[in-house]
Amino acid sequence: MSEGKLIVFSAPSGSGKTTIVRHLLKHQELKLDFSISATSREPRGNEVDGQDYYFLSLKDFKQKIKNDEFLEWEEVYRDNFYGTLKSEVERIWNKGKHVIFDIDVVGGLDIKNIYPDRTLAVFVKPPSIEELKIRLKKRKTESDDKINMRVAKASIELATAPQFDFIIENNHLGTALKEAYSLVSNYVGAEKPEE
Repeated sequence: MSEGKLIVFSAPSGSGKTTIVRHLLKHQELKLDFSISATSREPRGNEVDGQDYYFLSLKDFKQKIKNDEFLEWEEVYRDNFYGTLKSEVERIWNKGKHVIFDIDVVGGLDIKNIYPDRTLAVFVKPPSIEELKIRLKKRKTESDDKINMRVAKASIELATAPQFDFIIENNHLGTALKEAYSLVSNYVGAEKPEE
């Protein structure tokens, strides 16, 4: 394996980590490639297999766990698994790129523990739990029950923030994007593009 690095962005659902990761991926000089997670859940909306997630059946997911094919995995909700395939990280490193993750808090910390010297772990903090709930409702992708489950989980996830290398408070998206770019650029040693 090459000397690729791992950049983890974790946060409660609705904090803005996906928006930040998409922004960073646009910057070619960072040499990032997105780690596509595997999941046992059904696709939502326009999600595409192999692009948004690797959608696996529950049986296939559990078989890959038995075969030790995951770098990390978690049963986020009952029979709703998410994980990072080892082959996905190797695929990106073999391309000479750094791996960027948009991943839940437990998975993010697992990766940091497995590769402590090669991982930059960033926690994206929402302005407040109330703001988080508003953002989740605006998405219009989940029921009120699912949103309430995510908000309850967020309180627990927020308590893990100090275990990450950096915390970005996403009070203002523009500021959060600049802060994230600066952190990642410094970490990977990217050359600044000409203005």
